[in-house]
Amino acid sequence: MGKRFLHQLVLAVAVALFVSPVRSGDWLPATATFYGGADGSDTMGGACGYSDLYEQGYGINNAALSTALFNDGASCGQCYVIICDSSKTQWCKPGNNWVVVSATNFCPPNWDLPAVGDLPAGGWCAPPRPHFDMSQPAWENIGIYSAGVINVLYQRVKCWKSGGVRFTMAGFNGFYMVLVTNVAGSGSIQSMAVKGNNTDWIPMYRNWGANWHCLSGGLVGQGLSFALVSTGGQNLVFKDVVPAWWQFGQTYTTYQNFDY
Repeated sequence: MGKRFLHQLVLAVAVALFVSPVRSGDWLPATATFYGGADGSDTMGGACGYSDLYEQGYGINNAALSTALFNDGASCGQCYVIICDSSKTQWCKPGNNWVVVSATNFCPPNWDLPAVGDLPAGGWCAPPRPHFDMSQPAWENIGIYSAGVINVLYQRVKCWKSGGVRFTMAGFNGFYMVLVTNVAGSGSIQSMAVKGNNTDWIPMYRNWGANWHCLSGGLVGQGLSFALVSTGGQNLVFKDVVPAWWQFGQTYTTYQNFDY
């Protein structure tokens, strides 16, 4: 057994003691690059709909996912533990280093890029490649800066958050869109519905990223409740979380969050 493989095995076991996998399984291979500068400021915003990643519960350890991982926005908010694969690259940072990142953006393919050396046509984020374009501070936990790209191993893990799920209201004239943030457990939502004080439950649909929408003529002026199902299958009802005097652009916080 080679020294690098043995080191990788020991590291994987050590990481497993500190993080909770969403489901048991093998570590999966991928590649990783970084963007956003040394302070990670340019990673704010993006295809999930988040803006200030600190205020919304995601922080600086974040990543844009390739097409294969992004799943048309359904992966927004999910958490991944990533380690540098020292059996395939010499650019791992010395030591038993790993990092947990939140999915906050999309890394699109660039079909103007031809295949050159190890770089495939369409770039690192082209399908069907699993790839993480990480914030620079997150990436430098595991990789040497001058490398630019490294081979990694990853596994999806449970997200840990401070406080409850948050709902930000947007929309106009009967079109309601809600950004769901600070989601713990599986980190992402598979279905959602809204109920006004004077209405039945109204299904909502993923609009883009972590934004969900519905069409209804009478929700303004009503207190609102939300029913969410996490991608882990947990059902939670957030009763009367939005008061009747709510306004577009405001965020409403809760004390409830997901376990899985």
